[in-house]
Amino acid sequence: MRKSLIKSLLAISLLYTSSQLLAVDANIKGLIDLRAYHVTSDDSNSYLTGDYGKFRFDDGSGIALGQLGVHLNLEFNSTWSATLVASAFANKGNSVIGITEGFVSYKGLPSSNGWRIKSKLGVFYPTISFENVATAWSTPYTLTSSSLNNWVGEELRNTGINLSLEKLGKFSGSKHNFSGDISLFKNNDPAGAMLAWHGWTIGSRQTLLHEKLIVQDFPARQQKLAAQAAESDPFLELDDRFGLHVSANWKYANKLKFNLGYYDNFAKEGIVENGQYTWTTEFIHSALKYRFAKEWEVIAQYMKGNTYMTSPYQEKVVDNDFDNAFLMLRHFWSNHHIAARFEHFNVDDLDNIWGDNNNEQGNAFSLAYRYKLSKQSFILTEYNYIDSTRPSRWYVNQAVDKKESQYQIGYRYYFKH
Repeated sequence: MRKSLIKSLLAISLLYTSSQLLAVDANIKGLIDLRAYHVTSDDSNSYLTGDYGKFRFDDGSGIALGQLGVHLNLEFNSTWSATLVASAFANKGNSVIGITEGFVSYKGLPSSNGWRIKSKLGVFYPTISFENVATAWSTPYTLTSSSLNNWVGEELRNTGINLSLEKLGKFSGSKHNFSGDISLFKNNDPAGAMLAWHGWTIGSRQTLLHEKLIVQDFPARQQKLAAQAAESDPFLELDDRFGLHVSANWKYANKLKFNLGYYDNFAKEGIVENGQYTWTTEFIHSALKYRFAKEWEVIAQYMKGNTYMTSPYQEKVVDNDFDNAFLMLRHFWSNHHIAARFEHFNVDDLDNIWGDNNNEQGNAFSLAYRYKLSKQSFILTEYNYIDSTRPSRWYVNQAVDKKESQYQIGYRYYFKH
């Protein structure tokens, strides 16, 4: 962790210092998230440790750095800018620091009839989440992300180029805004491995660009999957092919926002290097945010897709369909905010490989309360409950059907310079 810390601090410091020397407008914003937690998971440890617990934290109680996020933005002029995002996460047995995003942006001036072109070049999140919309890809509504967006933060990152075309309604007296964007990317060939091997999870951890993820232990790793490395490297390029992500967006005033998209990493089948396989992963996704009253809003997302991995002998070793949906209801007034989130998730194992049962089905509920102390400071409390069935727990002598719960209380401070 010490080397990663030094590298991350040096990168941010060098960019910030260079901006001062070159008279570039630079601003830094970030958040500090501190929390205490208590997890009840029948002695299961977190999925991050290679076990089958559905939460970020192990069974038991503790204190953690939920996130220290730093967002550096350099504005060269009115259209060009550069962004670097770094985060640190720390709790017992799992502490990391590093870069999560870094890209150069172009934001053109709108034409007289409201058309505008935007683009990004670098490493960035795909346009999927309506939940993780705050500093350093955090969520302002709860202490934990939904299982859908927790997977996005764990295994998905686009390294490439994004092009977006917007139609701004205000130039024609309309309250409707439309946009469409397309991304061509690399470095995401193993995406899908962790969804297969530990399933859907709820947490507040984002995978850093240099980070590798511990693979769960199951019998097939001594048989058909003996070549699989002990850790998965999600942001790796193995086949020299571009993936594709496209999405369309509609926004009506400040009341309604809708997104529809398609993702396919177009990974070539049958490649394995140093224990890292190509996973062919594709899915559709949609999201809705609707403010139906002055102090009420609903957020919903849906995802459905398939991920499979093929051996060098063209045998489909792992083949899974997956789907996920959540609905969040928000109520906010004065300095108070309450969010209730309902989730359903599923993985269907379509292959017949012995010792690697990836089937999973579950439901989750979260209830969060936030109190605003000041413009920059917040107190949050949250309760999470997951009821899931996962046969692979049997491999490590755990109950196939498991009910897990988590209580958290946290303090968040947002800063800007």
